[in-house]
Amino acid sequence: MPMRTSESSRGRSGRGAGLGLALVSAVAFGGSGVAAKPLIEAGLDPLHVVWLRVTGAALVMVPLAVRHRALLRRRPALLLGYGLLAVAGVQACYFAAISRIPVGVALLVEYLAPALVLGWVRFVQRRPVTRAAALGVVLAVGGLACVVEVWSGLGFDALGLLFALGAACCQVGYFILSDHGGEPGGAAPDPLGVIAYGLLVGAVALTAVARPWTMDWTVLAHTARMDGTAVPAAVLLAWIVLVATVLAYVTGVLSVRRLSPQVAGVVACLEAVIATVLAWVLLGEHLSAPQVVGGAVVLLGAFIAQSSAPAKGSAEPVASGGAERELAARGTAA
Repeated sequence: MPMRTSESSRGRSGRGAGLGLALVSAVAFGGSGVAAKPLIEAGLDPLHVVWLRVTGAALVMVPLAVRHRALLRRRPALLLGYGLLAVAGVQACYFAAISRIPVGVALLVEYLAPALVLGWVRFVQRRPVTRAAALGVVLAVGGLACVVEVWSGLGFDALGLLFALGAACCQVGYFILSDHGGEPGGAAPDPLGVIAYGLLVGAVALTAVARPWTMDWTVLAHTARMDGTAVPAAVLLAWIVLVATVLAYVTGVLSVRRLSPQVAGVVACLEAVIATVLAWVLLGEHLSAPQVVGGAVVLLGAFIAQSSAPAKGSAEPVASGGAERELAARGTAA
């Protein structure tokens, strides 16, 4: 009996630590847009900010890449897809979106990804999904209609909304690639290794697209305005690289190892709430009451779509996991 009590205590302690790590990850990820937007408004192109974020984080993660170098031989397609879609694609689209629309709105549109994955499963692969999953899709789409204020002819920049939707589609592409790129009966790759190589692949791809040699580097030597308050641009960049990327990814993966992906996914939904609150406090971006309610409905729908079990008699849909469940739960956040 004392042994069981000790094991139970360790289990509760592990879950507590996991929840703490998941909260740290959500706060870190949620602060990326708030720190990036002042840099964009100070004169940096969104692609240049993405390149600085991904390249800086990739350099920090090089030791992990060396440690997991066997992944280059075992899972090249997964690493390429993760780097191009989940890292370069999501980040580029998200930062382009927040240059035109509020941070909270962009992130909530991105949370359509689980619903879009289920749409792919149902209408492209023609595999059945559960009623709960279908309900999640309906809730997510309905909540998004409130967020973008469809009754007023879309209250936000249409191109910004398209960029945010592009970020969601990049996540969908990665989930689909993961679903087809698994190793039957094999061990799942270490998520930290996949993240390290994904950042390296993303940095290379973004270098070709962003052309950082054309960047106005002098912006980083001055201050940026955060709702009227001057903040050193270098401090904002350091936050984006070290906190909103490296710390966010590492704590996110470690939290999933102590929790189930479903529980970690629920906590990860706080990212959108945190990002919206931070944008309200630090950037002066306010959402109306219907948008706040719609945002809550989007997150509820996304959670239902993400966590719904596959329909009876069907293969497991990509939205519910697979070999890369830890990455799906935390590895593609903005």
